[in-house]
Amino acid sequence: MTHWLTTIERTVTGLDYELVDVQRSAAGLLRVAIDRIPGRSYPTGEAESVTVDDCERVTRQLQYVLEVEAVAYQRLEVSSPGLDRPLKRAADYERFAGQQVELTLKAPFQGRKHYRGELQAGPDSWRLVLAGDVPQRALDFQIDEVREARLVPVLDFKGRARKAAEVAPSAHGADGEHTT
Repeated sequence: MTHWLTTIERTVTGLDYELVDVQRSAAGLLRVAIDRIPGRSYPTGEAESVTVDDCERVTRQLQYVLEVEAVAYQRLEVSSPGLDRPLKRAADYERFAGQQVELTLKAPFQGRKHYRGELQAGPDSWRLVLAGDVPQRALDFQIDEVREARLVPVLDFKGRARKAAEVAPSAHGADGEHTT
């Protein structure tokens, strides 16, 4: 592990966050993705996911530490891993077992590299119960066979639907016809 990466990891974990990903571009951009660790308490509030205040807290500390350690960069971006969070380590797979995942293998299996389904722990490997397949099929794999794995974003618009349903009756008559 390079000096600057070790410095970033030590700083992020020292603040009690999980380092999800680090990307460094040739143009000097240093992009750091962090996540909250489930079950921990944070001075920035009681939210399940990373907040703007979390990103600001980590940014300030990283700016200071990177300057002291003489790590060169032009711009620093600290963010949450997003709804399509990457899974990189065994701990990520364990944490998100039972969730929907998009998986890309390094080498094709049965002519395919891309799979989508529910992530499950197997006895000696991981299993992806494939989405939409009837009868249900599964792909057993090892983490070292994976090029990329990401959570499938789950968007919940129920709050919006509920608000729309509350407004709708006033615009419709008792029989459902539109009244203007």
